[in-house]
Amino acid sequence: MYIIKLDAIDSTNSYLKGLCVKKTPKDFTIVISESQTQGRGQMGTQWQAESTKNLTFSVFKDVSFLEVQQQFYISMAVALGITKALNELQVPKIKIKWPNDILSENKKIAGILIENVIKNNTLVGSVIGIGLNVNQKFFDELPNASSLQLITGVVHNKQEVFYLILKHIKLYFERLQNEDFDFLKTAYESQLFRIKKPSSFKASSNQIFSGFIEGVTDDGKLQLLLEDDVKKAFDLKEIQLLY
Repeated sequence: MYIIKLDAIDSTNSYLKGLCVKKTPKDFTIVISESQTQGRGQMGTQWQAESTKNLTFSVFKDVSFLEVQQQFYISMAVALGITKALNELQVPKIKIKWPNDILSENKKIAGILIENVIKNNTLVGSVIGIGLNVNQKFFDELPNASSLQLITGVVHNKQEVFYLILKHIKLYFERLQNEDFDFLKTAYESQLFRIKKPSSFKASSNQIFSGFIEGVTDDGKLQLLLEDDVKKAFDLKEIQLLY
């Protein structure tokens, strides 16, 4: 494990991707920053985090043992590692909101941004950005956001939380390297927010519709049971879960 600590950066993912352009970093090279000015989330959204209060870091993981079509298992392993660590910290009601937001008591406390490095149609590595709200107490105009401190009432040691998350992510990647795909998929689906419950979704056309989350496909699409027992899989660009 090789850790680069920074006081401030635009984006830890961008910094790590820049290293990848020059040469492939060592496995588990990590960039962590106290302040991130242009943190990014899924679909180009911005990740807002108060300086020094939270964890914002990126991990380079060698995933050359995977096929390109298996890349969603990276997301599963990371989300499971974070949920395992937070359960160990006794943070209540942890769930994964598809594809990889982490919720506690229906509030978002962590986000994951995965940007894979693919060369000649072969997976080389993965740049995994993680933002976890640890001790932040105020979230302007973000009604669905919260932090470990707000939820548990405990001021957490960021370094301890950081190393605990890394420990569990490494363990789930070992499972992935051992091709425990069924184990990972079953574990991921068991943690899915609103699985088997009636839920509302918004399509890319802004149409609102209802369905039941049944699980995910191997390539990460969300499997829904719709009206008239119709089953359909959607990718991230097609639908948004409303909650």
